[in-house]
Amino acid sequence: MPQDYFSNLFQSFNDKNILILGDVMIDSYLWGDVNRISPEAPVPILSGIGRENRLGGAANVALNIQALGANPILCSVIGDDIRSHDFFKLLKAQKMSKEGIVTCHHRKTTVKTRVISQHQHLLRVDEEICTPINHDSEEKLMAKLIHVLETHRIDAIIFEDYDKGVITSSVIEKVVKLANEKGIPTLVDPKKRNFNDYKGVTFFKPNFKEFNEGCKLELNKSESKELVEAGKKFQHEQDIDILMITLSERGVFINHKEGDSAIVPAEVRSISDVSGAGDTVISVSSLCLIQGMEPGLIARIANMAGGLVCEESGVVPINKDLLLQECVRKIKL
Repeated sequence: MPQDYFSNLFQSFNDKNILILGDVMIDSYLWGDVNRISPEAPVPILSGIGRENRLGGAANVALNIQALGANPILCSVIGDDIRSHDFFKLLKAQKMSKEGIVTCHHRKTTVKTRVISQHQHLLRVDEEICTPINHDSEEKLMAKLIHVLETHRIDAIIFEDYDKGVITSSVIEKVVKLANEKGIPTLVDPKKRNFNDYKGVTFFKPNFKEFNEGCKLELNKSESKELVEAGKKFQHEQDIDILMITLSERGVFINHKEGDSAIVPAEVRSISDVSGAGDTVISVSSLCLIQGMEPGLIARIANMAGGLVCEESGVVPINKDLLLQECVRKIKL
């Protein structure tokens, strides 16, 4: 019965420890109403402002992992600045550990401020330093990561790469080697800078634009044959077990190196905001993967989860109960 299968699956997430390595940030929001244009310049005036800070970037993956019932452990480098205090307050409020976080006075804590009125984004302001972390910070990060691996049973490692400089080619090589030695699956949500450095990982999940840019291709989403061929070629060259490419309105392409490929069609949704959907997809994929689920079903559940969070305004984690209901209702086993 689907009800029993998915209930047991979602229950099994509860004792899992997921290490998340990547670029953490604060998602800051200014909410208000726009009723007039400024007399000083042709720009809208936002009034009745509300403010909110949320965990973002790799920390939003941690929120999704936590929302699914598992235990996230973040490893990252942030600034030694005022906003780092805000970040640690948010971590504490979510009852998340800061044991894997390195502070560096040479860097700035990344903050993305979104200005929103009536569910519409008016502006986004990014405060960040995107250069790769220095050697000293990299050594401190690796020391913390190794300590986490020695003191916790880690069921999977997620690389959450936003091209903000925390993940370097050296860090990738060291962590993948450690994970493979310990038999820990590795999952990657990549960006352009390190795209081709993730050799030998278990699960690689770019979106269509990232795949085109990373492979220096000009594929068309509608040309599924070319996409499948390019995906399999890349997967073979990089020695990746499972490749999943999200295709937005066209769904998800997934391929296991020893099995058949499939394109899972997208579901019709009332899209409010696509921000953070990729974080949800990699989070759900990681927990399904370590339960031994076959790739096609991973793609269906992760695709469904990504669609659900797109119905919400702003970056929000997945609702586990709502996802369970959708799985039971829509997936025939």
